[in-house]
Amino acid sequence: DVCSSDLSFGMQPGIILLREGTDTSQGKGQIISNINAVCAVADAVRTTLGPRGMDKLIRQDEKNAIVSNDGATIMRELNVVHPAASVLVDIAKSQDDEIGDGTTTVVLLAAEMLRQCKDLIEDGVHPQLIIRAYRKAGAMAIERIRQIQVSVADADNATQRDMLLKCAATSLNSKLISTQKHFFAEMTVRAVELLGADLSLNDIGIKQVQGGALEDSILVEGVAFPKTFSYAGFEQQPKSFEGARIALLNVELELKAEKENAEVRIEKVEDFQAFVDAEWDIIYGKLAKIVDTGANIVLSKLPIGDLATQYFSDRGMFCAGRVDDADLKRVAKATGGVVQTTVSDLKAEVLGRCDTFYERQIGSERYNIFSGCPLTKTATIVLRGGAKQFIAETERSLHDAIMVVRRCVKSKAVVAGGGAVEMEISRYMREQSRLIRGKEQLFMSTFARALEVIPRQLSENAGFDSTDLLNQLRHKHATGGQDGMWFGIDMKTEGITDTLKSFVWEPASSKINSIGSAVEATCLILSVDETVRNPQSEKPPGLGDGPGGPRGGMGGMRGRGRGGRGIRHYRGRGGQ
Repeated sequence: DVCSSDLSFGMQPGIILLREGTDTSQGKGQIISNINAVCAVADAVRTTLGPRGMDKLIRQDEKNAIVSNDGATIMRELNVVHPAASVLVDIAKSQDDEIGDGTTTVVLLAAEMLRQCKDLIEDGVHPQLIIRAYRKAGAMAIERIRQIQVSVADADNATQRDMLLKCAATSLNSKLISTQKHFFAEMTVRAVELLGADLSLNDIGIKQVQGGALEDSILVEGVAFPKTFSYAGFEQQPKSFEGARIALLNVELELKAEKENAEVRIEKVEDFQAFVDAEWDIIYGKLAKIVDTGANIVLSKLPIGDLATQYFSDRGMFCAGRVDDADLKRVAKATGGVVQTTVSDLKAEVLGRCDTFYERQIGSERYNIFSGCPLTKTATIVLRGGAKQFIAETERSLHDAIMVVRRCVKSKAVVAGGGAVEMEISRYMREQSRLIRGKEQLFMSTFARALEVIPRQLSENAGFDSTDLLNQLRHKHATGGQDGMWFGIDMKTEGITDTLKSFVWEPASSKINSIGSAVEATCLILSVDETVRNPQSEKPPGLGDGPGGPRGGMGGMRGRGRGGRGIRHYRGRGGQ
């Protein structure tokens, strides 16, 4: 029942190792096949790089589609199943989680490094020699970035804020909302400034409201969430408070129906009335304890029924049930309140407080807004726009910009974009390779050549002559010294320019992470020289229907197939 379709494992003939139907491939051909798969996946996102990059429309089903040029989003939605190519999906996700931007860059770098290795592998170079050289080259490249990065750690607050604005605008420059990049860059930086020292991304809420223009988007310095499901009596409640006191609950405030098949035995009519009154006494007791704390706003993660809604309305209080968990946590963090799971010992000390609460109409929806919070460590961005897909892509773009600003706040070091830093590292690696003897010199030069894929792709996506621009960049970086170090592609003039002076800035940590992740992915794929595909079976051996025939699985207790190897064969034919 266990055999192999390929026995070229260096074993003696006749040794049966793998299950029937197993497919194996190994050696140089397998490495080349993996490289081809990686390059094919990278070609899917190649044209999205840069300010003039194209977008991809990914159709999920008949009704839903995604329009995006975000590398991580595209890689995730493509559902890559090739085991080697899926490594690119992982490094794109890693770059998105760590930095938030540069996902397309890391995919292109990894694919180009492998493309440069392909000819070497075909010529018989052992992969381990390339892996060793690439790891050394990657460490040298990262060290070079740390040497040339521009730090603003000692600058004043105005200079640091200007740096954040430039980095946010550079991130948004390649997005669908590039024409409004200064508007959203200011909004992004302000949102990050409102966060606490931990700079938690969960403390920035992004809401989408269709209708209006992009410039109608607003930033709430506090918490805002759409009106929740409401019961009778909601419209009678006041919709604004000054000096709001907020009770945050994870308690259900509504009458519950009896369980199915519930049975209560009573002997007198009075007992029945007492039984009914008990349920009302319980919920009225809960509501009275909430009112006694002095709260005038009640928010709960669980439903607040019509009885409780009318109760609070009669007392001039506002309530909202079924509040999203993330919104409830952000309200707690902003107002200093504590979410309670019971009202048994509810005290005024656990209430949250804010200067102003009001309900506002935004587009076709009504929003509950809490502002003037004493611990303002949260912010909410309400996005406006036309098409649903456009607003969704705007949210993804803002996510990238927010992540970039957070990273800049932590590291306070930037490098020039537009392919400038890649060209500088490429020049540096070429110079270093000349100081190395032996085969490693060749591998270092291929690493340097691979880095040029970024400025080349930027110019090709813009419709420029990439060969001419790359020659200009090579000459400028080789002869310009310190003045030519930061020259990259100029999208406005179809030439080259000092992108540091043009304020095309990126976090240094983004480039460090991109090169490190690309080198890791390259070395991982080069180290795989064999792939084994095991056939999928509906049931594991020993649980019936196996390869021996119907109910003749290996180890089956009731094997009835021919040649079955069951422990017992009550009615098997030919069982052993």
